[in-house]
Amino acid sequence: MYLITVLGNLLIILAVSSDSHLHTPMYFFLCNLSLVDICFTSTTIPKMLVNIQSQSKAITYAGCITQMYFFLLFGGLDDFFLGVMAYDRYVAICHPLHYMNIMNSRLCGLLVLESWVIIVSLFYGTFLGVYLSSAATHSSHSSAVASVMYTVVTPMLNPFIYSLRNNDIKRALKRIFGMTGTKGTIIRGYKEPKTRN
Repeated sequence: MYLITVLGNLLIILAVSSDSHLHTPMYFFLCNLSLVDICFTSTTIPKMLVNIQSQSKAITYAGCITQMYFFLLFGGLDDFFLGVMAYDRYVAICHPLHYMNIMNSRLCGLLVLESWVIIVSLFYGTFLGVYLSSAATHSSHSSAVASVMYTVVTPMLNPFIYSLRNNDIKRALKRIFGMTGTKGTIIRGYKEPKTRN
């Protein structure tokens, strides 16, 4: 599941960055969301896999604090990018004629920067307090199931939900891997010749 998450999100980043038709605000935010999903899953899953393999749940205090910091950072970023993407879709649907003027590159950059600044500050403080205060009250089994769903399953499904079902992304990936056909229409082995001007 971890490999599917990383590879799916890397394919999205590769498709968006290599295809100039996808250099729009929507795909810019999607590319950032994919990067955050890779970072989010990489904060916990490798350690989890080591724990499963070694049958040990031990972690150092410094390792725990570091893991919690990045877990909260990228988890909060995930939420903020989903909010930014929702705003992008709102502008596209409610103000389609002004979309390119409103969602210019400066605003897109500011929205991404604000998302980064607001995890660090808001989520680092509040989530850490909630998590540490409620750690003793939850059962370990229900916490483990919820953690796996949130940290493994959701990021793995994001590439399929947000982009790999998207025709523009599919087209870009086909171009990258050289799966596009030759120019012209091919019908039963006959290629339509190009007309001369």
